[in-house]
Amino acid sequence: MAITDENNEMAAVDTLAAGKPKSGTAGARPKPGVADYLAGEQKAFIDDLKPYLPQDVVGGMLPHIPGMEDEAVWNAASQACSTERVHYCYSVDEGKVWYLACPSANMASNPDSWCPLAAALPGNSEYWDRETVYLYEQEGVASALRWDPETGRMQVFLGASRTILPRIQSMDANFVTINPEVADMVPWRSRTLRREKLARATARMLVFSGFLVCVLASFVLVYNYASIGGVERNLQKVKLETDDAAMNLMLKAANVMQSDTIKHMVRIQELLDSLAVVDGTLVRYEVKKGKVEWEALIPQAFAADFGKSQGLEADGRVRVKNTR
Repeated sequence: MAITDENNEMAAVDTLAAGKPKSGTAGARPKPGVADYLAGEQKAFIDDLKPYLPQDVVGGMLPHIPGMEDEAVWNAASQACSTERVHYCYSVDEGKVWYLACPSANMASNPDSWCPLAAALPGNSEYWDRETVYLYEQEGVASALRWDPETGRMQVFLGASRTILPRIQSMDANFVTINPEVADMVPWRSRTLRREKLARATARMLVFSGFLVCVLASFVLVYNYASIGGVERNLQKVKLETDDAAMNLMLKAANVMQSDTIKHMVRIQELLDSLAVVDGTLVRYEVKKGKVEWEALIPQAFAADFGKSQGLEADGRVRVKNTR
């Protein structure tokens, strides 16, 4: 449809093709997330975002990988905008992720805003079908969102109203003007801002956790002090048991220190002296369970005086064995 009369451009644009009716009620607004509550910023959360068309808006489509939507859109938007500091929004529909993005620097004068074109992404409130062209105009700047009928790719147009509107209206398609008053708001996302918010939330939770641990430790110390103060100190029985244990320990130590070593050393010396007189040799002296047993080599003439003969040795002496 082509319209050359400038005064009738927006009237023609506002004409809707057959489709879903508008309710006329205000659209849904964003709500604070878990990170906002953890960081204590839920009261400062701004839900009344203003519609704004940033410069250098780009859009595209990515395959949908569950759980990786945010990462995939951020990577694609960073490459498209040539910077990692980007604002982006997306929707998921029919196994694909549709997104819009712009450099964060473009939001310097309008930080608390949203892009009405995001409401026309597949799956959002203003989306009808891919044969429709979605338009939005603000302060002499117009934008359009359409799908190429041949390739199916999403195209984003942005520029002055005098140049963009005639170009878009020359296309053979249905047109829908996005009304930001009734559309559901789709807030921008920023990975950098989210990281900073999570860092503040983590620091806040650490402070609260440390405070809670200190309070619990204080209660435990107070309870232990009160318990110790209420214990009856009757130490007489403990003292008696300690004295008995000490006495038993001393008795056992005395028994352990008793040894027959000196007695056997004297006996061995006596045997050596006796054997030296007859030219004998002590070869074994053994104590088993309090019983002494020894063996010696004695000349045959004196063997009977020292013990029981065990046989004749190679040197002619007799091995004798004796016990005590």
